[in-house]
Amino acid sequence: MNASHNRYWLLKSEPSAFSIDDLANCPEQTTHWDGVRNYQARNMLRDQMKPGDQAFFYHSNCRQPGIVGLMEIVREGYPDHTAFDPKSNYYDPRSSQESPRWYMVDVRLITKFRRPVPLAELKKHPQLEGLLLLRKGNRLSILPVSPDHWDFILSLANSANTH
Repeated sequence: MNASHNRYWLLKSEPSAFSIDDLANCPEQTTHWDGVRNYQARNMLRDQMKPGDQAFFYHSNCRQPGIVGLMEIVREGYPDHTAFDPKSNYYDPRSSQESPRWYMVDVRLITKFRRPVPLAELKKHPQLEGLLLLRKGNRLSILPVSPDHWDFILSLANSANTH
């Protein structure tokens, strides 16, 4: 696939549940991104994310929410097995092997940023107008990111500047 067709994403996780350091400690720094229980986000996992796509790892619901690193999608959407496990926090009795309701992808760590790019900093940049993360009321854990926003956020992450 031509690299220009790859998409960009932002995937949120609460660091108390699964942090970028947890990903770094996984075998081959790769794991499945499970537990998504929102239909809109599920559809992105199932239908749109492809191997080669890249994603920001975003720490949410913490003291300083922000983008903490980069990941690559390494396996496209497949049924989320945690939905079938009654012992899982993500169990859904309406989801079955025959008719899976929830999907996940596999991700691999590319890099952890030297410093996070905090949400408060992202909000200061007019170049990020339209970024779904900054839209009031947006609670989705998976968001598409435009190539322009992606490049600008990468420039923030790569800058030694803290402002």
